[in-house]
Amino acid sequence: MKRCIAVLLSVCCINSIATAQRLEIVDAQSEVRFSIKNFGIPVQGSFIGLKGEVAFYENNLAGSNINVSVSTATVNTGIGARDGHLRKEDYFDVGKYPIISFNSVEIVRGSVLGSYIVKGTLSIKGIAKTININFKATKQGRGYLFTGEFTVNRRDFGVGGSSFILSDNVTVKLSVQAAVPN
Repeated sequence: MKRCIAVLLSVCCINSIATAQRLEIVDAQSEVRFSIKNFGIPVQGSFIGLKGEVAFYENNLAGSNINVSVSTATVNTGIGARDGHLRKEDYFDVGKYPIISFNSVEIVRGSVLGSYIVKGTLSIKGIAKTININFKATKQGRGYLFTGEFTVNRRDFGVGGSSFILSDNVTVKLSVQAAVPN
């Protein structure tokens, strides 16, 4: 009987450890920031309300995944009139496309200790493109801080129409806190 209880406790502990890395995004501690040049001048902005789940297993990257989304209506550059313009059809068309999403298909180790590359599908305005994001994973408390950066061509997603005053490339910087749910 004692052996049966010991085995049962061991299985529970192993299961707890195996599932301990299924994480939820902590929006209040996460940032999605972007930068694009307008008339050659860098314009900074952000989105809030990042949602999603992360399954991150440092020793089993094949079993790991990242699936997140953010509301396009939350775009914020600090200038209300510009933000309103960005919500319109030529840009994010928030009425028709309320969500930007990213769903991973593969995570592999990077060349530097603690660095990784996630390959996945970024969807903006109903257009899905495969991208790679280089990121670092830093263990923090009951989860991880994921930091990374990537660049996309806004025209690939139909954002900004044919504007020639706006750079084609948008750099997105991520700082995502994810923790074991309570």
